Amino acid sequence: MGSQHDLPISPFYAFAGAFAALFVSFLALGLLWSSSRFRGDRSGLALPAALERIADAPATRTALRGLGLAAALAVLLSLLLGPDDPARNPAPGAVYVLLWVGLVPASLLLGPVWRLLNPLRTLYRLYRLYRRLPRARPRHAPAPLPARLGQWPAAAGLFGFTWLELAAPDPASTTTLLTALAVYTAVHLALAARFGERWFADADAFEAYSALLARLSPLGRRSDGRLVFRNPFHGLDATPERPGLVATVCVLLGSTAYDGYSDNPSWINTLQTSPLGRTPTATLGLLASVALVATLYCLCAAATRLVCGPHPRPLTAFAHSLVPISLGYLVAHYFSLLVTEGPRTVIMALGTDNAPEPLPPLGPGGLAALQVLAVVAGHVLGVIAAHDRSVRLFPPARAVTGQLPLLALMITFTIGGIGLLLN
Repeated sequence: MGSQHDLPISPFYAFAGAFAALFVSFLALGLLWSSSRFRGDRSGLALPAALERIADAPATRTALRGLGLAAALAVLLSLLLGPDDPARNPAPGAVYVLLWVGLVPASLLLGPVWRLLNPLRTLYRLYRLYRRLPRARPRHAPAPLPARLGQWPAAAGLFGFTWLELAAPDPASTTTLLTALAVYTAVHLALAARFGERWFADADAFEAYSALLARLSPLGRRSDGRLVFRNPFHGLDATPERPGLVATVCVLLGSTAYDGYSDNPSWINTLQTSPLGRTPTATLGLLASVALVATLYCLCAAATRLVCGPHPRPLTAFAHSLVPISLGYLVAHYFSLLVTEGPRTVIMALGTDNAPEPLPPLGPGGLAALQVLAVVAGHVLGVIAAHDRSVRLFPPARAVTGQLPLLALMITFTIGGIGLLLN
């Protein structure tokens, strides 16, 4: 399973259109957008109280937790009892397609849904109920999470999952998946027992992944707790600037870039002929891709500080502007995988022996347009988010010039993103 790359359009027009979109948006923002307009979690139109009561009802949340736990048990049974063949076992598709890729549209439409579906949270809650029984041992208060830990565990977990998908020796085998899921479950439940349920929100890779993409959802929570319909830019602006945020976004960007480059014949030949072996070489390639994205962003932050003067948080101040870029890359690389392998996985899970072969959802021209538009739109949205944050943080005389390093970064990412699509 992997992404499809088919871009039957002129590279000149692809790059020219992308550059034109970036420059026009940058100039228009510099001339017409002189003050910050995004208000983070203070904005949003409150939804009807009846709808909010349904969304927050214990029955609704219990049903979603039960659904997530039932799906996890179904995957576990498929791994234990099903054939070790991804063409006949729905478990690999459930993990790599329905979970990893399916969380993208689910989070965009419904918000951070994995927080309610997460089976690890449900298992922890069942464990906590057991500890309340009279015969159970006395409970101890959870230890506080170190503030400097932030999202670093989530970034490490995301890298581990992408390594499993892109660099592991046999990522679709039942043995590999069982081992990975068992280790992941044991580690997180043990740490949740020490730090409490808050551990999942801060450290679970899929919760962080879903919550980050949900920043662009039209549904969200206002600072007063109300469920609201909002401009997605307000949700993006409310992204907490926590330790590990930059690392999390860089892992998303770098791993998606590596996934695109891993289809290149020259890299495939390198993997096959490397004296280190395929897995170590692929691991180094994945690490290099993430490190390159992180290095470029850190250089951009340093240049912004140089142009605009000292600032207490230049590294995390603009990290939220990379989220739309990550989303554009995810859509460009995984759209065809989701709409072809997703239904096939569901059909296999329902017990159909002869699942149909996946068919391309779009013709070559339609897929090409979708891929280029996703990449370019993600960068334009990133420019808008960065400009609004810049005019808020810096004096008017330096707000626009301070964005030049960011514009250079966006152009670099655009060249890389479209270049990967042209492979």
